[in-house]
Amino acid sequence: MKKVITYGTYDLLHQGHINLLRRAKALGDYLIVGVTNDNFDRERGKLNVQNNVLERVDAVRATGLADKIIIEDYVGQKIDDIQKYEVDIFAIGSDWEGKFDYLKEFCQVVYLPRTEGISSTMLREDLQEDIRIGVVGTGRIAERFVPESAFVSYAKVECVFDQDYDNACEFASRHHIAQVCHSYDELLVCVDAVYIATPHLSHYELCKEAILHHKHVLCETPLVLNGQQARELYSLSSHTRGNGVVLMEANKTAHSPAFNHLISMVKSGLIGDVVDVSASESKLWGDKFTRELDPEQAGGSMYEMGSYPLLPILKLMGINYSDVHFYSKMKNGIDVYTRGVIRYPNGICSFQLGMGVKTEGNLVISGTKGYAYVPSPWWLTDYFEFRYEDQNQNKKFFYMWDGAGLRYEIQEFISCIFNHRFSSARLRRRESIAMADIMQKFGERKNFMEI
Repeated sequence: MKKVITYGTYDLLHQGHINLLRRAKALGDYLIVGVTNDNFDRERGKLNVQNNVLERVDAVRATGLADKIIIEDYVGQKIDDIQKYEVDIFAIGSDWEGKFDYLKEFCQVVYLPRTEGISSTMLREDLQEDIRIGVVGTGRIAERFVPESAFVSYAKVECVFDQDYDNACEFASRHHIAQVCHSYDELLVCVDAVYIATPHLSHYELCKEAILHHKHVLCETPLVLNGQQARELYSLSSHTRGNGVVLMEANKTAHSPAFNHLISMVKSGLIGDVVDVSASESKLWGDKFTRELDPEQAGGSMYEMGSYPLLPILKLMGINYSDVHFYSKMKNGIDVYTRGVIRYPNGICSFQLGMGVKTEGNLVISGTKGYAYVPSPWWLTDYFEFRYEDQNQNKKFFYMWDGAGLRYEIQEFISCIFNHRFSSARLRRRESIAMADIMQKFGERKNFMEI
């Protein structure tokens, strides 16, 4: 049996893709199609894929031309795949003429004629317009958001609003933003979507007002500190309530390519059944008067950092936990250290957070066959290991982390808007709500012990 392999993004699958797949299929008896992951094309300078990898795999499968579909994750994978699957022919579009001649050492290389007059880029240009974004709040994270948005196609920061108008003017000048708004209502008139980067306690009202104005919302984590408020906001954003807008919690770790690969690999059973997830994060703050240490502004370790260690716990163990307990060291009305323990029917998880106590800052996922280890700072995942009883089986995985990392969540946000997806698999609504529920339990000081 003669095996053929080809690769592509297959974004906005069109007749040109189908023609190329048919030509590749005709070269042999068995066609393997490699679909690039969501961020594989980032070296072109833009994260411009409209359909996520699952949607693109489904589109290729629906053609009925692929006998096997694989995901292309890394540079150099083509050689590995050719050898792994004992491929006879590598086929690719003629616009890549000569670029893959190095593969002739491993198999025959065929450059196929492409269909003229159609491409994913042309379709995107015809079908899409920029999403006009208004930035609300001008703190540290907003400073990173604007330059990161420049790497995402169709994301255009249009205007900015802050309670301090002078701060907003300075922010706009630094980032070359055309318009500074005097009020939130003024900003909502000018945009299609808002990015909310204000103190935690303002999130609920700002999100709600934007949704009622039919604006898409990307809100910094934690979305809210109350489970019922989270349920209300997600319900309000839905089609059934007449708004039909995207509401997404901006947790950058949830959208990191490496973190998503880690979760997928663990879920595939490579370390067996997960029975424990342990995550730590800490930071020593020099400025004692910063908002993050102010009890009146929901300061403290749990509110400031808790959503990050909760992320792998909820992704891997689910939202149906048995109970949760908190053990905190309090100082000046905030928790400068919190240890949380979450019990599940088939496992137990824990997290450690410090804003005056330093911890290792790693992530360990324990399974019945081995464990996954992500070194500090695990929330900026670019490397992890799978470790086993037999150390010869240990594996290390390396991934790129570009810039401040916010470009990945911005790209997913824009993709959700274009594709009318109202819940991202990277951080599902139910997981966001579960985080808010746990934050609320902490705030109510139930199952809480001071140390």
